[in-house]
Amino acid sequence: MKIKKTNTNNVIKSVLMYGVLILIMIGAVCLYNFSRFKTYNFTQTEFLEKASSGEITEIVITPKINSSVYTVEGKLKDYKKTENFKADILYSEVSVDKILSYADSMEFKVKVNKDPGSTSIFAILLNIVPTVVLVAAVLYFFSKIASGNNKSMDFGRSTAKLNPDGGQVKFTDVAGLKEEKEEVRELIDFLKNPKKFQSLGARIPKGVLLVGPPGTGKTLLAKAVAGEANVPFYYISGSDFVELFVGVGASRVRDMFKEAKHNAPCLIFIDEIDAVGRQRGTGIGGGHDEREQTLNQLLTEMDGFGANEGIIIIAATNRPDVLDPALLRPGRFDRQVTVNYPDSSERAEILKVHAKNKKFTDDVNIKNLSKRTPGFSGADLENLLNEAALLAVRRNKTAIGMDEIDEATDRVLMGPAKVSRKITDKEKKLVSLHEAGHAVIGLKLEDAQDVHKITIIPRGMAGGYTMMMPKEEHMSLATKNELLAQITGLLGGRVSEELLFGEISTGASDDFSKATKIARSMVTEYGMSDLGPVQLETRQGNVFLGRDYDKAKNFSDQVALEIDTEVRKIVESCYKEATRIIKENKKLVILISNTLIEHETITKEEIDELVTTGKLSKYESSKKEKENDEEAENE
Repeated sequence: MKIKKTNTNNVIKSVLMYGVLILIMIGAVCLYNFSRFKTYNFTQTEFLEKASSGEITEIVITPKINSSVYTVEGKLKDYKKTENFKADILYSEVSVDKILSYADSMEFKVKVNKDPGSTSIFAILLNIVPTVVLVAAVLYFFSKIASGNNKSMDFGRSTAKLNPDGGQVKFTDVAGLKEEKEEVRELIDFLKNPKKFQSLGARIPKGVLLVGPPGTGKTLLAKAVAGEANVPFYYISGSDFVELFVGVGASRVRDMFKEAKHNAPCLIFIDEIDAVGRQRGTGIGGGHDEREQTLNQLLTEMDGFGANEGIIIIAATNRPDVLDPALLRPGRFDRQVTVNYPDSSERAEILKVHAKNKKFTDDVNIKNLSKRTPGFSGADLENLLNEAALLAVRRNKTAIGMDEIDEATDRVLMGPAKVSRKITDKEKKLVSLHEAGHAVIGLKLEDAQDVHKITIIPRGMAGGYTMMMPKEEHMSLATKNELLAQITGLLGGRVSEELLFGEISTGASDDFSKATKIARSMVTEYGMSDLGPVQLETRQGNVFLGRDYDKAKNFSDQVALEIDTEVRKIVESCYKEATRIIKENKKLVILISNTLIEHETITKEEIDELVTTGKLSKYESSKKEKENDEEAENE
């Protein structure tokens, strides 16, 4: 990886700045000491006159090593505290004993320094210690500024982080995403060998926009590109640019690109770019606010008069519909890569990656688990295995079993079970009949989804739920019969309540909401009604007001009445179909309901056994063993 020249220059500048400051502080302290203390130099004759006349109050005699001269320092009676005198005396002319005799007669203090070096060491310490303390305080203050506690010094600097993962993420760490990897592989080739592209006049995309739902691996894919290319990788979030003060974001964009140029070739990854790249002019009255200035600077840096050779920008968002058109034009984000939910085989690969450091029992099959989790993102799958591991630890188990995985799946989808909630027998019977109605529609209707699990244990806002999954995993397309089967299945719970419980409840409100939404989409968007193949409503939300705040309606009031009539017609026909199926399979509904009341949760294998034999063998065998034990005790 290329050495970061910018950081080295910054370090040199910081060292020089601190060095100058230290010299200034030392000079100031020395100047202060010199200006504070005043010393008068006396000759030997002057000193003797002062000593004989009684003007001296105290002296210190210091012999000089390997010399016939000794130094006398002291104070006179009229001296201030910061004043003293100094004199050099020849030992051959004036002995120390003579000065001591003066001291006895004139009564002034005398100290003989037997260790000549002690005075100089003490003086050095006296001058150096305050200087060291003062310099340390200055260094501590500036280190606080550099560490970020005082943001006023680097307010306009880029907050992009260099190599947050150390460049350790590779394509082998990214499970699935085969097509997406191929789309970005040429970026790696360009960063490794740009001359190969330049020789044919090819221009590598300046920007790659990763679009997809949350948790599908957009950020991980960007890290893997940088890791494979072995180049510097700058990471920043779109919200890091936007600040209160106008111009700060634009300054950070300039600083980020300036730093990236010193380390080219390199990658810049902007996460959640919709925070700064929203369409301009969406505010009331327009105007160039902070976010718009930041976006303008970003557009200029990506493709303006200046050239940013060797810098590739990768951005991620799950809101491409709100991005500014200038951001998506060729020359800026040239390429869009859709990172969608993984399919069954990709989910198996992702589960294997997250299962490396976990222990499982023999009954856990990763391939089967991948088939049971359609619509799960990579983040959901990681969370699923983590929840299962936490449950296994909570239950004091040494390995993760299918019971923990089933419970973890329910927790991810619906939330934790409300085991402490008290449910009356009436509520339990009502919920069991409701869920059994959903299940029977799924079992008996040809185009309905497979029933994988039924439970009456409350989770989240639901009193129970029926897990239904597609028979075969396919694209997001759906036929008219499949949509009608979904509506019929949603209405099966209310039909079962009405026919078998003799009373209806509020438990079907969410089912009605989903069924009505599907029916309305069939009429207004998919052209699946008597109104013909006409799209009357579109789901494009107004970018000025937010997503789905309103819908574009291309019809009159008369057509609106016809739409309502068609929606009602679809729902009523499905309700009649659900009523027919429930009446024909009344015994099966009651059987599933009674089983749910007794065991609360039944799986797909148990449901199939109930439909085939009318009983559950594992519960029957345990029941017989219990009865035999009771008979033996009675005998």
